[in-house]
Amino acid sequence: MKNVKPWKSLDDQIAILKGRGLTIEDENAAKDYLRRIGYYRLSGYWYPFREMNSQHLGKNPSRLDTFIHGSRFEDAVKLYVFDKKLRLLAMDALERIEMALRVDVAHLLGKHHPCAHQNPRLLHGSFVKRPIKKKGPHFGKTEHEVWLEKHEEKTKKSREPFIEHHNRFYNGCIPIWVAIEIWDFGMLSRLFAGMRYPDQDEIGARYGVKGETIEQWLRSLNFVRNVSAHHSRLWNANIVEVSAPHVLFPKVPNSRAFMYFCAMSHLLSVICPNTSWQSRFVALMEEFPEVPNESVKPEDMGLVEGWKEWPIWAKK
Repeated sequence: MKNVKPWKSLDDQIAILKGRGLTIEDENAAKDYLRRIGYYRLSGYWYPFREMNSQHLGKNPSRLDTFIHGSRFEDAVKLYVFDKKLRLLAMDALERIEMALRVDVAHLLGKHHPCAHQNPRLLHGSFVKRPIKKKGPHFGKTEHEVWLEKHEEKTKKSREPFIEHHNRFYNGCIPIWVAIEIWDFGMLSRLFAGMRYPDQDEIGARYGVKGETIEQWLRSLNFVRNVSAHHSRLWNANIVEVSAPHVLFPKVPNSRAFMYFCAMSHLLSVICPNTSWQSRFVALMEEFPEVPNESVKPEDMGLVEGWKEWPIWAKK
């Protein structure tokens, strides 16, 4: 086992990159980026510029430390800037989607009962009855019990005036239309997955898709949100929480970000029909860095031929 990696100065970092074949035309500018963004944050953006290991080209390909001929530091920075804009665009859409789905869920379940989120009879059987079989801290509990624990934790930690007002003047549970305001995207997604199918479908119908599709999209969009909120690389990220392919965006790989931008676009077309978000996404794709050695390309994030002509990307 190797020892801990030694500390490297900015000059050392520049020397390492140049020694591996990365072209750095302005070393002072490169040092400034390394100082502000960090070597390892940027390394995710110059990773595609590294040469492939010819001995590992099967299911688990790997890359060498050396760079493909013609790779430039400035292209990695441009890719970083593009990805930053992409994450901001995702957060803009996801905020509006989260707010709208909160209202949808709270209004529908609240009609059944103000405390429907705590009532097992108003949720799906597997969510409230099936024990978790995977060994761990939640072993033996139901998904609903785990969800309720997080709900209680959020409630106790909350300093929101509307929560304090309820605790001061009311007994019993906090109504769902109040409680939902302190849930995070993950809690919203998980409760939606635990709703009865007719309730899911009723919400899905508003967006022209099945409830099952909304359930899958919410889970995937929560993953995209977490990537974006933590400033991680999104443009060519491997989306772990995948949704099933959908007829609205045919032949789009569901392991890449573009499919979920398609889902955002579809949802926003209902939530904010006059938004310019779609046009801004199309414009951003036109800013994708043109790399001379073609080490990276827009298709790496899941874009497919003819996507701009789809109804969900029509100009607003």
